Formats: sequence, structure tokens, C-alpha cells
Amino acid sequence: MTGPELIALGHAAIARAHELILLAGALGLLSIIAGLISRRVGAPMLLVFLALGMLAGEDGVLGIPYDDFTSAYLIGSVALAVILFEGGLKTPVLMLRLAFWPAAVLATVGVALTAVILGLFVWLVDGVPLLAALLAGSAAAPTDAAAVAVLLRRAGAELPERLLALLEVESGLNDPMSVFLTLLLLRLIAEPGLVGTGQAVLLFLEEMAGGAVLGLAGGWVLAQLLKRLPVEGSLAPVLVLTGGLAVFGLAQLLGTSGFLATYLAAVVTGATQHHARQEVEHFFEGMAWLAQIVLFLMLGLLVTPHDLPPYLPGAVIGAAVLIFLARPVAVFACLVPFGYTMRETAFASWVGLRGAVPIYLSVIPGLVDPDRDKRLFASIFIVVIASLIVQGWTVGLSARLLGFGRARRAVPAPP
Repeated sequence: MTGPELIALGHAAIARAHELILLAGALGLLSIIAGLISRRVGAPMLLVFLALGMLAGEDGVLGIPYDDFTSAYLIGSVALAVILFEGGLKTPVLMLRLAFWPAAVLATVGVALTAVILGLFVWLVDGVPLLAALLAGSAAAPTDAAAVAVLLRRAGAELPERLLALLEVESGLNDPMSVFLTLLLLRLIAEPGLVGTGQAVLLFLEEMAGGAVLGLAGGWVLAQLLKRLPVEGSLAPVLVLTGGLAVFGLAQLLGTSGFLATYLAAVVTGATQHHARQEVEHFFEGMAWLAQIVLFLMLGLLVTPHDLPPYLPGAVIGAAVLIFLARPVAVFACLVPFGYTMRETAFASWVGLRGAVPIYLSVIPGLVDPDRDKRLFASIFIVVIASLIVQGWTVGLSARLLGFGRARRAVPAPP
């Protein structure tokens, strides 16, 4: 290759890099502006971010082709780790104590019940293999921490303390269960009979216990670094961010729950008094918004709209089963023993909003074979869109219909 040709290639690469920078900045700016406008009509901002990603994608205005499941998994993992860490930072220890046990039951038993109910429906109606149907149920089961937190803040009605604590803590705890079920079912599909019921329970306990220990230990280490090192206020948030990502990566590499570890590390860090507390909280608020924008834009780019119509009828029916049957049954079964009222339980059932996490989970099977899992990814994407439209648009309305006033009422902790 001649010198002029090499120079031309270099200029082309530089121009391409500049185009990507411009594109990323413009899409981010448009997302923020469109999200602010969406507030006026009560539209969920996360739905707007997804829509912009689709408009920029292969079938959209810009026609950007993007089908790299590996990079999608990497970006999704980092973004979700940041979002969960921010949620943990803002979760007071008192709130965790108030709702930990009902939230933990809802995030484990509730997720499993939701996955089984939806999976059995898919198996009976679509005729797909049982394990594949349960895989779809597991991917669709988790509520989304980012979506729930944003919409609860904008709902316009103040909820009882224990109900608010339940919803926020549950949305931070249920991702590990869904990830575990998804990976377990993928193993069983690849090698049927490889893992028995007893072994699966043991694996779950090991993964959760390991994640909890690493998270608490990692949070303690971060807290000590913040208190003992002469870290400037502007550098402290960077220390916490890199430390949180290190906790997530280490937990995942050791075969434990990185999501649980990240959340608990953030709770411990957030409960620590240090000189840069305010700077860390403000930094992570911005980082969480950036992570949500990047994550939903990326997932919008990843979907190919012309692939969706064949799966639309079944996915819409599945979304209805999830919203009106699976989630309510699971919530009522899990919360009745803790003394929650019917109104509280009904609201918790309705606010089981799906967001980025189910789409992220549907990407994992695609790492093995993108073509084989196109149906799962497309169906889960439709379910998430339906949830954001139906539930996301009506959170405030449902709160008012259930009689929750604007002044938060103190309610005794459940027994």
C-alpha cells in the first residue's frame, strides 16, 4: 500500500471517529430534550430514549446498523452497574431495614413465580419447549430499578414509607435472581439434566451469599478509602465509581452475583459519613442518567423494527399475562404474610415496570447464537414497550385511584 493510500485511510479513520463523537453527542442531547418534553404529556422518559434509539437504527432515519450482542452485553453490564450503584447510594439503611424481608421474598420467590406463570403460558399457547418458555419468563420477570425510581418520583402522590421502601429495594434486589434463572436455564437447554433441583438451590445460595459478602466487604473498603485517604472532593466520586465497577467485575468473575454485590456496596458506601458525600451523590445522579440514556439508546439501536411484526401478537398477549396475571399473583402471594394492605399490594402489583433489564437478559442467549434467539429478543422488547406504555403512563393515576394522598403517611413496619 502506497504512502498516499495510507494517509487517506488515516484521514478516513479520523473522520469516522469524529462522526461517531458527533452522533453520540447529538443523540444524547436529543434524548435529554425529548425526555424533558415528554414530561409535559406524562410519557415515560425511558420509552423516549428507546424510541430515539430505534429512529437512529437500521430501519430509522439514520440507518445505523448495530447487531453486536457482545458489545451490547458489555455496555449494558456497565450501565446497569452504575444505575444499581446510584440506587444503592440513595437507599437509606433505615429503608433497607424497613422493607428488606418482604422485598427479598418478592425479589426471589416473586420473580420465580412470575417467571413460572409466564413461562407456562408461553409453553401452553406457543408450543415452544418448556425450558425455552421458562427462559422467556425469567428474562421478562425483573422490574427495572431505573424505571421504577424515576416514575415513583414523578407519580405525584406520596406513598406510605414501607410501600415506597418495598418498591425501591425490590427493584434493586430482583436483578440477581433473574440473571441466575436466565443463566441456569441456558445451561439446562444446552445440557438437559446437568443441574438438579437441589443443586440449583445450592448454586443460587452460593451465588447470592458470595455476592452479599463481596458487596458488603467492597462497600466497607470504599468507605475506609473515602474516610482515610486525602481524596479531593472532585476526585472522590471517581474513586467510588471505579471501586463500584471493580466490585461488580470481581463478583462476576468469581461466579457470584455482581448485581447484588454492587447494590450492597453502594448501600454501605452511602451510609458512610465522609467529606465528599454530597459530591459523590450529585456525581452519581448525573452518571445514572447518562447510563440510562446510553443503555436505552443502545437497546433501541440493537432492535430491528421490521423483525418485530411476526412476534407482535404473541408478545402483546404475553405482556398482558405478565401485567394482569403473573405479577399480581406473585405480589399477592409474597406480601400477604407481611401484613400489607390490599391497596398497597395492588399498587405494588401495578408498578412492576419492565425496562432495560429484561432486554439486557434477552441479549445473553444471543451471545451464543444471535439468529436462534432473535425471537426471544424481539418478544421481550415488545413486552418492555407494552409495560412502559401501559404501566409507565398510569403510575400517577393508579396511585390516585388507590387513594394515596400527597402527604406521606407513617406506617408501622411489617412484622
